[in-house]
Amino acid sequence: MQPAMRIPLRLAPRIANGTTPLTIRSIHASAVKAANVAPVVGTGPPPEAPAPVQRPTPNERVERRRKQAEMLKTAKAIRSAKDGKGSSLSPMKRRFWKDVSVAEVDGALQVFLDARPLRHPNTKEIVRVPLSKPTLATALAIEWDLLTSAQQATRQHLIPLTSLVCRATDIAAEDDAAGGGTIRAAIADSVLRYLDTDSLLCWAPPAGAQDLRNEAGESLRDVQKRVAEDTVGFLATHVWPGVAIKPVLDGHSIFPASQDEGVREVVRGWVVGLSAWEIAGLERAVLAGKSLVAAARVVAEWSEGPAGLPATREGARFGAEEAARATSLEVDWQTGHWGEVEDTHDVGKEDVRRQLGSVVLLVSGTGKSS
Repeated sequence: MQPAMRIPLRLAPRIANGTTPLTIRSIHASAVKAANVAPVVGTGPPPEAPAPVQRPTPNERVERRRKQAEMLKTAKAIRSAKDGKGSSLSPMKRRFWKDVSVAEVDGALQVFLDARPLRHPNTKEIVRVPLSKPTLATALAIEWDLLTSAQQATRQHLIPLTSLVCRATDIAAEDDAAGGGTIRAAIADSVLRYLDTDSLLCWAPPAGAQDLRNEAGESLRDVQKRVAEDTVGFLATHVWPGVAIKPVLDGHSIFPASQDEGVREVVRGWVVGLSAWEIAGLERAVLAGKSLVAAARVVAEWSEGPAGLPATREGARFGAEEAARATSLEVDWQTGHWGEVEDTHDVGKEDVRRQLGSVVLLVSGTGKSS
């Protein structure tokens, strides 16, 4: 850098009254020198495009979690030994039953922990399953047979089927009581809110030239529209005849549209008229898939109650797997192209299927009460 140049300035004229003249400070400046910009030179080939991560199989995930559980158990035992704690466990940390069985008692199916019948955690009433639902009773028994301690029974995420059955029995008990219907009204208000942002009725904007497409040349919007129209058409034909359900988020709009007048009233009347088992299953399915449309179809196709439909078609029905795929189209679309986050996307996917599967078990049956 060149030395700074000093630019002298003349003194200001003397003031009329004879005071000391004012001196203006000198200005320092540096010579202007252009910057030397180095050229941008690329080194090596461009980076590879991101590839989808190979998702582990269910068996691999189960084996990994089993190893993690064994490692945590070993670490806990080592810490207990260092702290000088004995090997005796508290009653809540022990499993006080050895065998789990299902038996018919007084015209209903009951689950027994050794000789103790399974009871409602709040009311302490014996959990009774209709004779027409033997698969549900067996699944309840398996759920309790998988528990390793009484403490696990206090965690609802470990006994989802038990909590769902207890929810249905609570609704049934309120129906039998005078002045009931409070739970039904609350459930109807809750599930109808999902109709305004239903996961099946929110479609992506029209695809552009650079948007991703599947092997069939379909965009995300095309897939969403095809799946939604199939379910909406089924409901308009068999469940809510003459009711037209339209998409709530379409095109480039960011504000959801409201359904036509009278639609919510028809849907609400159908929800309130469900049996205790059906409305409890509907509530669980809506919360799992964030879709009232998909949940209503699951209940209608699988229920043995008043909302159930006779066989409307041959072949596979709209079950837990189909409902899970329909309500997770956007997530599956993105993870299919960019990969998924382990222990996040895969766990959420399996949890949705577990919740919807419990709904199918709850509402289905042989159709025979005795």
